[in-house]
Amino acid sequence: MGNYTVAVIDFETTGLSPHYGDRTIEVGAVIVSENQIVDRFQSLMNPRMRVSSFIEKYTGITNRMLSTAPDIDHVMKRLKAFIAKHYLVAHNASFDSKFLDAEFSRINHKRVNEFACSMLVARRIYPEAPNHKLETLVHYRSLKTDGVHHRALADAEMTAHLWISMIEDIKAGYRRTEVPFGLMQQLGKTPKKKVQQLLVMK
Repeated sequence: MGNYTVAVIDFETTGLSPHYGDRTIEVGAVIVSENQIVDRFQSLMNPRMRVSSFIEKYTGITNRMLSTAPDIDHVMKRLKAFIAKHYLVAHNASFDSKFLDAEFSRINHKRVNEFACSMLVARRIYPEAPNHKLETLVHYRSLKTDGVHHRALADAEMTAHLWISMIEDIKAGYRRTEVPFGLMQQLGKTPKKKVQQLLVMK
């Protein structure tokens, strides 16, 4: 299965975990089809709570901006339609998937989309990188960026470029004509010493 579509997603939030009552304040998502970005989605969301000065500084998203933003439930319904049943990718997917699932549950929706984590895959594909933070990998691979970090759409686009780069590097390095989504998922869970064995075409 070579020609699959993924939705690359990124959230900005009021804090670290929905289990502590944190909510989403911005979402960015891009659709990658045939290894090209073909569509984009972005929206601020009003969490009906004040965000801390740390989050304001970290994201550049202020309480004033959020006060006029659409309600989270409304945005999540639009996001649900945008990502459809596509595979999902996020950099540190355990974070974004938790928030996606928590916000979806508030609109009585259960995610059916499978996730892959670009950070876990990058650790296997680029073990020699200084670290595996998104901005580090973008510079390390000289990927396209508008220089903005910690805004959802910019981070989703950078993650998409990283995902595309990793697939192209796997194709080139291992003479593969296609890199299935399931292989990318598996890569993130494979011990480093077994990566070579996994990627060499049988």
